[in-house]
Amino acid sequence: MKRLLAIALLAMPLATAAAAQDFSVDLGLGVTGKPVYPGAEDAEATPWLIWRNARFGAAGEGDKQGFSVSPSFNIVGERKAEDDAALTGMKDIDRAYELGAKVSYGAGPVTAYGSVRKGFDGHEGVTGEIGAKYRTDLSDRVTLWSGLELGYGDSDYTDTYFGVSPEEAIASKYREYDPSGGFTSAAVKFQARYAINDKTAILGEVEYGKLIGDAGDSPVVQEEWQPSLRLGVVRRFSFGF
Repeated sequence: MKRLLAIALLAMPLATAAAAQDFSVDLGLGVTGKPVYPGAEDAEATPWLIWRNARFGAAGEGDKQGFSVSPSFNIVGERKAEDDAALTGMKDIDRAYELGAKVSYGAGPVTAYGSVRKGFDGHEGVTGEIGAKYRTDLSDRVTLWSGLELGYGDSDYTDTYFGVSPEEAIASKYREYDPSGGFTSAAVKFQARYAINDKTAILGEVEYGKLIGDAGDSPVVQEEWQPSLRLGVVRRFSFGF
């Protein structure tokens, strides 16, 4: 709770900067099938906390045109040695909370974006994504997006999830490894949204990504290709400031 309070306090400047504006965001719950940890061979099903389409200004169905700035939030699940035999001898990593900002530029059906977030708890590094997506409206209710995305992280981030400390090298089967910061993943992403009504929708996502750079070269990585599948229900919430 203390960490969540700290995140809320850090988010206040964003809200202050958006004074006298509306803020809307799609929030929801679902399930995701993804690797047990970054670089794992095996997959697992876990809850999906959905945070999508956060924006200042009037809420709408379409992607916002021109430049826009919005909050960016993410949760990275914990990693425990007991989760996978391949992690024997590796230290446990707590759940991480990431808070930052996202800058987007929309031009017609194309939206380019970049985000940066600071981690708390599980990692203390800086991470984010850059990418672009293309929107296709199949009907009044069904919308598809397809896109490409690169993920990155600084050395604190990569060391947390892909590094092997001297102590871990002794306790595990891995050699010592000290990765540098940089691009960590490349992915093709597809998203589909079915609008049940003006505020509620079913959301599905398919991502086929690969670990690259020092992250992909980590001895902890059992499989560079990291696919994921998500399905959930979202509802749009709007707030006036």
